[in-house]
Amino acid sequence: MQNDLNNRVFLLLGTNMGNRSANLLVAKELLEITAGKIIKESSIYETAAWGKTDQAHFLNQVIEIATSLAPHELLGAVLSTEEQIGRSREMKWGPRIIDIDILLYDEIIITSDSLTVPHPAMHLRKFTLVPLAEIAGDVEHPVFQKRISDLLRECNDSLQVVRLSL
Repeated sequence: MQNDLNNRVFLLLGTNMGNRSANLLVAKELLEITAGKIIKESSIYETAAWGKTDQAHFLNQVIEIATSLAPHELLGAVLSTEEQIGRSREMKWGPRIIDIDILLYDEIIITSDSLTVPHPAMHLRKFTLVPLAEIAGDVEHPVFQKRISDLLRECNDSLQVVRLSL
């Protein structure tokens, strides 16, 4: 990886299987090796599962990284990290040992078969917006052209997002 860490990226980490705190820690350690330098980390939040609700609660955290990787290279690093931790994709919105979503990549908009940035559902999910607003409330969503803190205020998601002190 180059030393030119010019790109600012926000990633959402989520886990609801095994030792959830350890899963987040391992994901961050691997991402620092493969994707870029972690600049900021939100608090860790616990939320009920979204979409498929009959499963264990998730721990979620947003991290900001500085990376030299292009968007699709970053996606490769994210998928590799998930695979190394043991992620298997068997059921949409099902339980997972780790889930890593690319929320924002600088101010760019990407729509391809393999990658959509900004994350297309982030404005609908408090478990994403609460930790993102904690570390990037003033960042503007490039599609909606609204600050993350404003998107959170407007979000109708009723799931409770509980900040943990770990």
